[in-house]
Amino acid sequence: MDNRVLLIIPAYNEEECILGVYEKITEYNRENATAYDVIVINDGSADDTEKILLENGIPHIRLIRNLGIGGAVQTGYMYASMKGYDAAVQFDGDGQHEISCVGDLVAPVLSGEADMVIGSRFVDRDADNFRSTLARRIGISILSFFIKIFTGRKIYDPTSGFRACGKELTAFFAENYPTEYPEPVSEVAALRQGFTVRERHAVMHERQGGTSSIRAWKSAYYMINVTIAMFMESIRKRSR
Repeated sequence: MDNRVLLIIPAYNEEECILGVYEKITEYNRENATAYDVIVINDGSADDTEKILLENGIPHIRLIRNLGIGGAVQTGYMYASMKGYDAAVQFDGDGQHEISCVGDLVAPVLSGEADMVIGSRFVDRDADNFRSTLARRIGISILSFFIKIFTGRKIYDPTSGFRACGKELTAFFAENYPTEYPEPVSEVAALRQGFTVRERHAVMHERQGGTSSIRAWKSAYYMINVTIAMFMESIRKRSR
């Protein structure tokens, strides 16, 4: 029996991008004989995202209010766990993630080598890849440093939202996914709970439309609070 892989796509006001992202996935499935399933989590969008999803028959769950990225992704993990998927992949709805990289992320998960594989811009320093602004790269380095302090493991791209999880970690995240600063905090959670986390090179693109939820003026506030959140997660009692 073939392994079942679900792409979880959180979407908040992604009317400019969501149809194009879905069409790229379906085209990739058709051309490469893959069968990645999709569930879009419409996170209380106030634009025409829901209309586009309905008109084009795109599988989705509509949240009646905005829960934020953490709540939207946790909804996807709940769905993946309930449906028994072998791997769940977080995949952005704004065109930043490259569908051709999904296979490289899920392979270690499906083989049992890893519970989580993060798509990273930084494990291959020679790759020609979109890496965001200098200020954000500095922030990423700081978060990477603190994750190493809290867990003993180096994560090169802790803010990457492109990651694959196996069944057990999917079930854990369905119950325990952080609602604030979810990417780095969820990595600390997975590592502290004894899950195996790996990184693989992944191609990232610039956002194809819409606006990022992280603003420059929030950066200092973000760094202080995410560090506190990671510390609190690091002292949480293990449940497995």
